[in-house]
Amino acid sequence: MDDSTIVCKCEEINLAEIETAIKSGAHTFDDIKRLTRCGMGPCQAKVCTNLVRQIISESLDKPLSDIRPPKMRMPLKPTRISALVGNEESSSVISVFNESAPKEGDEDHD
Repeated sequence: MDDSTIVCKCEEINLAEIETAIKSGAHTFDDIKRLTRCGMGPCQAKVCTNLVRQIISESLDKPLSDIRPPKMRMPLKPTRISALVGNEESSSVISVFNESAPKEGDEDHD
């Protein structure tokens, strides 16, 4: 692969940026993610994970099985925008973030 080859299409991160991150001490996908934003685009690393892991494996001369995939963060399932803005009666956001929904019997203490 050429250094200008795009590895993460969502964030337009190329091979040279990944290799620079590795030379700077990145040893995991999450390290590279923190340094480059690789895997933080709309696909949330679904497209670039395996390629980045392979690059790390080859650069560090480690078996691919030793390179963990990135950590997944909430939401773990798609959430409708209308749920986030409060236009839906039964919002999946409320079940994830209980503090955003008033509990029965709670009074306003402002």
